Amino acid sequence: MPNTTVETLETPVSRADCGSTQLCADEPSDCDPSQAGSCFFISARQTSGRNFEFGLSGESTGYLCACLSLDVTAGGNATCYICANNNSNVQFFGANLNNDQLTQTTLNVNSVKGRVDGNKIQCTFAVTIPAQLTRAQSRSISVATGTFSATTGALGSPTTVIRTPVVNLADPNATITNIVTTITTTNTTASPSTAAPTTDHAVTLQQSLTHALLVTVGVLGLAML
Repeated sequence: MPNTTVETLETPVSRADCGSTQLCADEPSDCDPSQAGSCFFISARQTSGRNFEFGLSGESTGYLCACLSLDVTAGGNATCYICANNNSNVQFFGANLNNDQLTQTTLNVNSVKGRVDGNKIQCTFAVTIPAQLTRAQSRSISVATGTFSATTGALGSPTTVIRTPVVNLADPNATITNIVTTITTTNTTASPSTAAPTTDHAVTLQQSLTHALLVTVGVLGLAML
């Protein structure tokens, strides 16, 4: 049976076993969640079949969530695991993400542990990922933050900081890239061109000037007759 009672996380989430026994994604790249400093991090370790242990770490005054999706949009009924900062204690929720809205639901989760240190939220949990007819262990992983009301339990819309391609969660050596960072970098570097006109434009301009010069010479020639 699911059990989302949160026990104290005594050992910080760490990247020590990344690439050997656990799959990891982080922002910035290669940051260490067990150390001070800004670091968003998630790890996945297969225990058997569709059973996995996750580690999640990041900075937020509200909540931190990990979502699993069959595609990179992470918006079509993605399965999300949420660790919220409830007055400096971790409160855990299961949810589905649709159209940028989180709807709380019961998920197959156990062994939840968490800790809050300032704005840093860390939690670990064991899950059985929902069964699919194909790609049983392949998912896109995303990590997001949002607001949380300790009074009403309301969860704000998530802001994604990490999103990976669809990867095999059971493969610790799977290639991981943060699509969010890639998109941001591309949009930042892409700007309207201020370079000199292309060769085609230069040729067109030269032809226009030559034509104008010939017309002027012709008019002058007629005037002298």
